[in-house]
Amino acid sequence: MGIGLTEEHRALAASVRGQAGRDTSQRALAEQGVLRLHLPEEYGGQGYGLLELAVALEVLGERRVPGAYLPTVLASAVLARSSGPTDLLTGLADGSLTATVALHGTAGGDTLLALGSAEADVFLLPVGDGEWSLFDREDVTAEPFEGVDLDRAVCSIVGFAGARKRPLGVVPVREVAAVLLGADACGVGAWAVATAAEYAKVREQFGRPIGQFQGVKHRVAAALVALEQARASVWDAARALDDTGRTGSWIIGDEARLAVGVAAVLGPDAAVRCAADAIQVLGGIGYTYEHDAHRYYRRALSDRMLANDPGGWAEKVAGLAMAGVRRRMEPDLPEEAANVRDAIRAEAASLRAMERGTRLARFAREGWIMPFLPKPWGRAASPLEQVIIHQEFRDLNRPNLGIAAWAVPSIVKYGTPEQAERFLPRTFTGEIVWCQLFSEPGAGSDLAGLSTKATRVEGGWSLTGQKIWTSLAQYAHFGICLARTSPEKSKHEGITYFLVEMSTPGITARPLKEINGEEIFNEVFLDDVFVPDDQVVGEVDGGWRVARDTLSHERVALGDSWGPGSQHTDMIELIGKLPGLRQSQREQAGRLWAEGQAISALGLRVTLSQLSGADPGTAPSVRKLLGMRHAQAISEYCWSLDPSNARWSRTILTTRAFTIGGGTAEVQLNIIAERALGLPRDP
Repeated sequence: MGIGLTEEHRALAASVRGQAGRDTSQRALAEQGVLRLHLPEEYGGQGYGLLELAVALEVLGERRVPGAYLPTVLASAVLARSSGPTDLLTGLADGSLTATVALHGTAGGDTLLALGSAEADVFLLPVGDGEWSLFDREDVTAEPFEGVDLDRAVCSIVGFAGARKRPLGVVPVREVAAVLLGADACGVGAWAVATAAEYAKVREQFGRPIGQFQGVKHRVAAALVALEQARASVWDAARALDDTGRTGSWIIGDEARLAVGVAAVLGPDAAVRCAADAIQVLGGIGYTYEHDAHRYYRRALSDRMLANDPGGWAEKVAGLAMAGVRRRMEPDLPEEAANVRDAIRAEAASLRAMERGTRLARFAREGWIMPFLPKPWGRAASPLEQVIIHQEFRDLNRPNLGIAAWAVPSIVKYGTPEQAERFLPRTFTGEIVWCQLFSEPGAGSDLAGLSTKATRVEGGWSLTGQKIWTSLAQYAHFGICLARTSPEKSKHEGITYFLVEMSTPGITARPLKEINGEEIFNEVFLDDVFVPDDQVVGEVDGGWRVARDTLSHERVALGDSWGPGSQHTDMIELIGKLPGLRQSQREQAGRLWAEGQAISALGLRVTLSQLSGADPGTAPSVRKLLGMRHAQAISEYCWSLDPSNARWSRTILTTRAFTIGGGTAEVQLNIIAERALGLPRDP
């Protein structure tokens, strides 16, 4: 998934990619329209925004395109919405003029470091007090700077005259630069991840592809996770600046500044990591001039340097968050949403007026609890309807079904009508609580390696074996259970999916005390437990297919924030009650906030993909992996600030389970590596 999500954005990316494969000169890019994508039509532009420009820049970053395109589009983007002269816009748009932009250093300092050539036609430079001005080449003393990037010009500004400068006023040059450099960095990261993955598929060591080794597989998958987080943050920041631009000026609100800060914290850092990991996977060849990997690593370092210190951006993010600034993460819905919303809002108002118990029965009866299910169990709601229901029902406290949220869709899809009628209504009203009898002591994450046996008896099956890590088994009425019905078949083919009544003789649930002192998990012993034939879901020996469906719902559900005190907003709430933070603590808080906001942006991108009918792919697994690690990091940070706080003392222990439950972090990395990157499966 690139920065762009829409069909139009994908077409734009394909077009730019095609051009980049033929000619990447400034003139060619101008002829294709890349230099004027974001400019108003009256200046020869195409009337799009920074988001479209970011889509194009990501593709050019994949190609590590040299030349002046990035500082030129940066200067024209700032100029188009400033109070300064507009006579230069046509030349910047048609490629007859190039620009250089000072991004490192301040006015009055010793030297300004600028992106672009010392021979550029136009220079965009800071002149003090947040103000910027344009200068002609003859009014600037610039010298080439031998930077780390071998393919893109950088220069030092050692002096400039002000007699003929053209003031632009206070304009957000560094904010726009952070987004555009972030887009370029995403392209660098995309090349690095793809290159590492392709090499890992074919390079053999010890008789097999290195991509089959878990260490390599996880390194490449983790790089993709960092890249997707960066893409989400850059995408959101470009959207935020485009929303600001609709006013026709560069008055940036705090919400947009927050989004830009998040992109500046995450975008360039991700590219450096991806490029470094690519060199590691490539091995010796990656450390030579023979391969392009070092050039991408150099470009990533250059992007990060020019975008300015991520730590400084993190402090700004923390300051905005502590001041109460929040980024809205709601999808922009199509026009037809208005009529849908009116109908759903009326239903919500009617439910809101009811007594709680009566309301719960109506939730279940009318399919509001899991509206995506087919009728009569849900409302067969489209993705658009699901989004609106979520928005309009926020204060109605629909019940949390727990494990049933994973079991119910599988019963609907693979079970009989009689099973659905028997179990679902009482599940929706809370009369039936479910547990999951999947994991076993000897199998762990290798779920298909289970050894619990199911033997055919008159009228059903007899189950014998042991399950573990079964949440709330001591309270559950029914459990979804996997057992081996045909041991002579392959491990995936001889499994059946059962619905087991937990009060059946032969079942013993023994609670396990966890490190936080609670008893949520259990060992469950099955000793000749009878399960009738009408409690088999799907076909006998076909349970693995049903289980995979259940696991898909589990992994999506656990991608949300789960557990108390696992949000970046909780962190800010705590900070507000404490004395001032040290600089290092503010920077860490800003980085954690950036990660949390990017996870929210990634969730919004998944929603928008579903609304458009596109497959989100492995994005839910990426979001789950990020979310569970983020929850742990938030807990550790908050506890370090206030170790006497009982809430955080408990939470830091509780969140240790997050990278284990619902598929360990290592399993998630395997899924991402194999499904998204095509790395070879384990033997």
